[in-house]
Amino acid sequence: MATKWVYLSAEGNRDMRNLLGGKGAGLAEMTNAGLPVPPSFTITTEACLAYYDSGQKFPAGMWDQVLAAMTEIEKQAGKKFGDRDNPLLVSVRSGARVSMPGMMDTVLNIGLNQETLEGLAAKSGDYRFAYDSYRRLISMYGKTVKHIDGDKFEQVLDKFKAQTVGGTDADLDVDMLKQIVTEYKAVYKAELGEEFPENVWDQLSQGVEAVFNSWFGPNATTYRRMNNLSDSWGTAVNICTMVFGNMGDDSGSGVAFTRNPNTGDNQLFGEYLMNAQGEDVVAGIRTPQPIAALAQSNPAIYEQFLAVGKQLERHYLDMQDLELTVEQGKLWMLQTRAGKRTAVAAVKIAVDLANEGLISHEEAVDRVTPEQVDALLHPMFDPKAKAEAADRRVTRGLNASPGAATGVAVFDSERAMARSSAGESVILVRPETSPDDVGGMLSSKGVLTQHGGATSHAAVVARGANLPCVVGCEDISIDVETRSFTKGDVRVVEGDVISIDGTTGEVFVGALETLESDLHSHPELEQLLSWADDIRDLGVYTNADYPRDAARARDFGAQGIGLCRTEHMFFEENRRPAVVGMIMARTDEERRSYLDKLLPFQQQDFEGIFEAMDGLPVIIRLIDPPMHEFLPSRESLIEEVTRLRITGSDPALLAEREHMLSVVESLWEVNPMMGQRGCRVGLLNEGLTEMQVRAIFQAACAQTRKGIHVKVEVMIPLVSHINELRAEITKLRAVAREVMDEQGIEIEHKFGTMIETPRAALTAGELAEEAEFFSFGTNDLTQMTFGFSRDDSEGKFLLAYVERGILPTNPFQSLDVDGVGQLVRKAVKDGSATRPTIELGICGEHGGDPASINFFHRVGLAYVSCSPFRVPVARLAAAQAAIHHKHGSLSAENA
Repeated sequence: MATKWVYLSAEGNRDMRNLLGGKGAGLAEMTNAGLPVPPSFTITTEACLAYYDSGQKFPAGMWDQVLAAMTEIEKQAGKKFGDRDNPLLVSVRSGARVSMPGMMDTVLNIGLNQETLEGLAAKSGDYRFAYDSYRRLISMYGKTVKHIDGDKFEQVLDKFKAQTVGGTDADLDVDMLKQIVTEYKAVYKAELGEEFPENVWDQLSQGVEAVFNSWFGPNATTYRRMNNLSDSWGTAVNICTMVFGNMGDDSGSGVAFTRNPNTGDNQLFGEYLMNAQGEDVVAGIRTPQPIAALAQSNPAIYEQFLAVGKQLERHYLDMQDLELTVEQGKLWMLQTRAGKRTAVAAVKIAVDLANEGLISHEEAVDRVTPEQVDALLHPMFDPKAKAEAADRRVTRGLNASPGAATGVAVFDSERAMARSSAGESVILVRPETSPDDVGGMLSSKGVLTQHGGATSHAAVVARGANLPCVVGCEDISIDVETRSFTKGDVRVVEGDVISIDGTTGEVFVGALETLESDLHSHPELEQLLSWADDIRDLGVYTNADYPRDAARARDFGAQGIGLCRTEHMFFEENRRPAVVGMIMARTDEERRSYLDKLLPFQQQDFEGIFEAMDGLPVIIRLIDPPMHEFLPSRESLIEEVTRLRITGSDPALLAEREHMLSVVESLWEVNPMMGQRGCRVGLLNEGLTEMQVRAIFQAACAQTRKGIHVKVEVMIPLVSHINELRAEITKLRAVAREVMDEQGIEIEHKFGTMIETPRAALTAGELAEEAEFFSFGTNDLTQMTFGFSRDDSEGKFLLAYVERGILPTNPFQSLDVDGVGQLVRKAVKDGSATRPTIELGICGEHGGDPASINFFHRVGLAYVSCSPFRVPVARLAAAQAAIHHKHGSLSAENA
């Protein structure tokens, strides 16, 4: 049976998104719901993939099916494609399974030539409308299908617009439009050496090819890379009967969202342009009016559209992004899809839909991405700093995507990408953005445009990427040639620092102070995370070395500390001399004297941690790094000793530095990450870890007396052999017992180890004989399993590996499930077999990575631990892991 490449809209439905793309499935669903949709059909994503498999040729049978579908929509529309008296015109538009706004190609008004132009003019009774449509086809076809520089057409158009009073394309009269068509055709011929095609079937076939080709165009490819979308999906092609918003003041086009995509408020949000086609709205060439303006000009159409939007939202159970055209007083629906939204809106919409009874708590939790939660907690400008900088506010535009961003102004996308790659914070500044700017936008901290509205390309892409964005700053003048913008006497040139507030639309010259965000300023997020807490099985702990970090993490919902690194405390200035003295001590007695000095510092540190985490578990890792890290570098000491020897200026200092150099030389290792560190430090430096454990338990007893509930777990790092663990844990348990007996207080405690070497994972069954808990140190476990030095590999070759597809992801960011993950799985299984009550968790960087959290849920860990600011992200990701493990994905492709 022949492959079906083409589906009439009446043959599709919402469940065919992967085959028909989001736009095609939406057209089909609206058609079947009886909504006013122009006759249309869709060429499938499978046809796109077959097109590439065939060497960029249409697959066998596809074009015949297109011709048959065209015959059908001719019947439905009562018009004929290419007919000089009653011509049918069509649009050719892309449509992947997920929204990729503006990244692929569209051609409108296909089917116009010199003959059908006369028929369109006669049928409509409006020559101006016919020529306006024709000039749009020539420029769009030339740019999209033939890749002519769009500026060549814009220069012609601008020349004629400058001769009008209003200065817009709506002010062009019919004689001007006829001249524009003539000059457009001249540009086309000068660029290509051929006439603009009169054969309407050639226009259609080449338009379809252009859409297929745009799937692997630079804009779409960059967008997919930035958003982790698959190249293997392909795009559908939607061929839809043209309806015209450019037929006069009773016509127009708009884009609207059933809820506000910036704030999530339950109110219609969008824009409308009278006497315009849809591309005028999204391209940002003209700044449109709010959709509410339609209520004034045509209240009946506005009420009809409002009802359609609510109907579609209830049908899809999500906020919808709608495209409409009004043709001489009749409403037509051209698109419905889940709307792109900011992080703030995503959370509010999910919570509101659940509270309205439209979706469940589980569905609400699954609708919000971890990335959106992360973005919601990004900094905002300090209101006091904004007030003080009022004289530096240069403009205020439309608040298209919220958030605060400061960076150097850059007026070109390629330079924005280059400067961002060099480590600079960049604000991309453009007259308006196009799909060609997507790389620069996604590399920048924020986006500022002179033209465009809240549904323009810049706004939609920025919202999807959670980038602060201000558009429609019509009172500034951007000159891309001089790389500057001006407003009155103020001139900002490329490289100047500017700050944009996407929440308010304000733009400032210079930097503004920012404030950290918190959960309490986002009540809907607190509600959503409380639902997530009810759903998830994994505990969420935090990595915190200081009381202030612990308190912040607890405020974010952390249920304990999974990693408290004691060595960070050693680097503080007031205890550094005792640390250095301990390392350089010549005798055991001298070493013990320095350890005695360190003990009260350590005890004070732990008392603060225990107080902040009252009633919650605290896992403290004993000292891990090699001792030479606490001393000056070998190279700097050699340089200093050489200088002192030559000058002879300070013999006492020379003797001290020579001794220090000899100690550093004795500690120096070719590969310190695999040298004398972790448990080896405790085994070979008598008294060091004993001092730490004594400090831990003295602090625990002191805080217990104050009524604080202490739950402490002591973690021994970098164990590879059971004999290492047994030797260290035996002496440390004795110290703990001694302190508790001295104080007459029993502390709830455990001793355990980090699983961070392959041998530890492989012999976990043995280690569990001594360890009461395992914490997987996946940073080192990844390093040792791959044989990669993390410090070197990411800069030298690892990123190239990912870019070239040698590795699917950076294994230090997202756990290597097939390799490192199997070691974790084996250690969990063997450790639990030896000690069924063993506590299992993870404290590496992967503890805050959603994909890794999904694996840790499936493998049966009790908790994940991550940095304080990742705690809300981990809470959501853990709940989503539980949902997907139980039901499968509820919403595999979130908005």
